[in-house]
Amino acid sequence: MNYPSFFDEAPRLTLYDPLSAFLGATEDGLVEYSYLDAVKLAGHSCPTLAGAYLMTLRALRCLYGNGIPVRGEIDVTLSQGASEGVAGVMASAATLLTGAAGEGGFKGIAGRFERRDRLAFGSDICGEIQFTRRDTSERVIASLNAAAVPLHADARPLFQRVLGGEASPAEAQEFRRLWQDRVRQLLLDHADDPDVVLLTPVPGTASASAT
Repeated sequence: MNYPSFFDEAPRLTLYDPLSAFLGATEDGLVEYSYLDAVKLAGHSCPTLAGAYLMTLRALRCLYGNGIPVRGEIDVTLSQGASEGVAGVMASAATLLTGAAGEGGFKGIAGRFERRDRLAFGSDICGEIQFTRRDTSERVIASLNAAAVPLHADARPLFQRVLGGEASPAEAQEFRRLWQDRVRQLLLDHADDPDVVLLTPVPGTASASAT
């Protein structure tokens, strides 16, 4: 599988998954996720996917501090409806990392390890995605300021040419390079930029100092 090398340089996240430990998928229940995992799930790499990946990483860092996040014990709420805008792409990244699923998710074993009904859409929140720890009820809302990392000026006309079947092989390759370079900037240059990934701890819950 050939893919841009920066995928491997992007931040990774290690979580504890009690279901993984229970069933022996991993001996200690620790599971590491990378941006490449998100790309494989979504089937593509774009600024929205990279942004959702970063929002989830940053939100979990805020909620858990130096601790290890517990996969399957986090509720995820999106402001967009399930069929609106880029909600599906954002939800795919959040679900991958948190385990939160909708009504079709894993129903658990003897009342434990349930994942269903922990992903919701169309909620009235002041941001794009809200993450809630089920054990402490701490919440943080994340938003992405993608405009802070603009698309190269040449990319848009190239996109139109590629989409219309008018681009030469060289033009198509240049479009792909420029498109992924914006993703690279988000993941490598702005992963911890508070002006790109905006976190808002809900008052009385998550500590703002953890951001």
